[in-house]
Amino acid sequence: MAERVILSIGTKKGLFVAEGAKSRRSFSLRGPFGTGVSVYSTLLDTRGAPRIYASSCNAFFGMKVLRSTDLGKTFKETKSCPAFPKEDGRALMNIWALEPGNGKKDLWCGVEPASLFRSEDGGDSWQLVDGISNHEHARKWHPGNGGLCLHTILPDGDRVHLGISTGGHYMSEDCGKTFAPANNGVGAGFLPDPYPEFGQCVHKIAGHKDAPGRLYMQNHGGWAEWDGPGGRRPDIGVLRSDDHGKTWRSIAKGLPSDFGFPIVVHPHDPDTVYVMPHEGMTRACPGGAPAAWRSEDGGDSWRKLAKGLPKKDSYFTVQRDGMDIDDLKTPALYFGTTTGQLWMGRDGGEEWTCLFDSLPPIHCVKVGVA
Repeated sequence: MAERVILSIGTKKGLFVAEGAKSRRSFSLRGPFGTGVSVYSTLLDTRGAPRIYASSCNAFFGMKVLRSTDLGKTFKETKSCPAFPKEDGRALMNIWALEPGNGKKDLWCGVEPASLFRSEDGGDSWQLVDGISNHEHARKWHPGNGGLCLHTILPDGDRVHLGISTGGHYMSEDCGKTFAPANNGVGAGFLPDPYPEFGQCVHKIAGHKDAPGRLYMQNHGGWAEWDGPGGRRPDIGVLRSDDHGKTWRSIAKGLPSDFGFPIVVHPHDPDTVYVMPHEGMTRACPGGAPAAWRSEDGGDSWRKLAKGLPKKDSYFTVQRDGMDIDDLKTPALYFGTTTGQLWMGRDGGEEWTCLFDSLPPIHCVKVGVA
């Protein structure tokens, strides 16, 4: 069967799946699945027979993980969902991250309140990962505007990187048994200490298999004009590490704002990275004119990518998992908005087309070729 481009789109009112040929001339849409329930995380798992996973979390009807084995034509619930032990005192509020583990059926799951779960059977059973979920800092973390969420899971051999809002970046070097904060150089504009050991509001972390040790981070920036306690803290929002996250440095120079949520790395070039700047106070496109920004030198310089996007009066937000890139020879970039549009940027974002313009508010977009 010819390879197809598959988009899983998590929205405020369920999951949608879009499918198109490798030419990407058009996409068909199916769904919603998990109708009426917010979907904040999806996973296109192409290890072996492709599977699509999606969270489906509702305070009244319960927390669920949906799974499809037919590229999103149908979905069924997994046999169980992550859940805290009864004696723990915490209750699951949302699922923010689903990622593949090392084994063929291993899965990681990040949840709210910030904790980590692991499955060894494709999501049918889950175990709490004590090393971070019961870390000595865990009861000291505070929720950000979106909640106290563990939203980024980045496996890297024996290392596992986590992004927590607001907890910061935590790293394991023993396959997830133990974790330690690794926030040297990661700033916090909302705390008296601008560079605390933990408590930063990390928004997203990304890496690339061909650049061992290098990580990119979108942190909570937007403090360049802050005149409150502690003074201004510019250029703390977009960061890079070259030592597996042990230290971080700013790569925000040249961007219209260092505030944003997603950060994405080109599938074939670890020097090419994308961000979607927003205004810190409004969480919307700077000046009402949306644009993705691309660096082709690891963050040393940036170029605006706005051809085909609205030039004015556009004030949407792109959430932390709302942008992704496919891995075709000439990749396309995709992002979904809180006003329900799904955009595709051909040639790595050179020219934008709106694929769908009337979806529910979009929380997450994941793309795969299967």
